[in-house]
Order: sequence, then C-alpha cells, then structure tokens
Amino acid sequence: QVEVVESGGGLVQAGGSLRLSCAASGRTFSYNGWYRQAPGNLCELVAGISSDGSTNYADPVKGRFTISRDNAKNTVYLQMNSLKPEDTAVYSCKAVTFRGRSYWGQGTQVTVSS
Repeated sequence: QVEVVESGGGLVQAGGSLRLSCAASGRTFSYNGWYRQAPGNLCELVAGISSDGSTNYADPVKGRFTISRDNAKNTVYLQMNSLKPEDTAVYSCKAVTFRGRSYWGQGTQVTVSS
C-alpha cells in the first residue's frame, strides 16, 4: 500500500516561516497537491505540482508559498513564508499516481499567531 507521510506543521508567529514535507512510499507521482481546511471553511487547494514540474497556486498564497519536489527523496515540500493568521488550517498532502489513484496524508496543523 502507498503511505503518505507528512511533517513540518506547528505554531509560528505572523511573518514567520514553516516548511511542510510529504513523502510517499519511495514512488513518484503524476501530481502532488497541498490542501488546507480551517474550521467552518471548505477544503481548498493551496498549491500543486505535476510530474513535469509545472506548478499552480491559490491567489492568497502567491508570492509567499513555494511548492517543490526532491525526486531523490521522493518528497514534496511546501515552503511557507510571511505567514499570516488567515493561513491557520489543517494542511494535507494528496499524491496522485500515473494510474489516477489518489492518496492522502494524515494532515498537519499549522497555526499562525498575530
């Protein structure tokens, strides 16, 4: 079974930085996405990266967040800079295989204090 393992969440003050990591079973995937959900809100896509390296970002995080992949470590990262209180949410990683099957990580809490 494919296992997605996330790490890097925590508590940080506004203006600070965090880096989230997502590793999955030593495999490469057609697509990886970081999603977030805050209480009372729907789950939303934050950033995504495809196997060809192309990326996309939600408007609220453009210029502050960067998604990247380290193929040697089979790991996808989300570098989050200039964090704001409104970034507070549970962040989850989705990995999509070349067959189109999706796998999710357990989610990690990111809390940004003012």
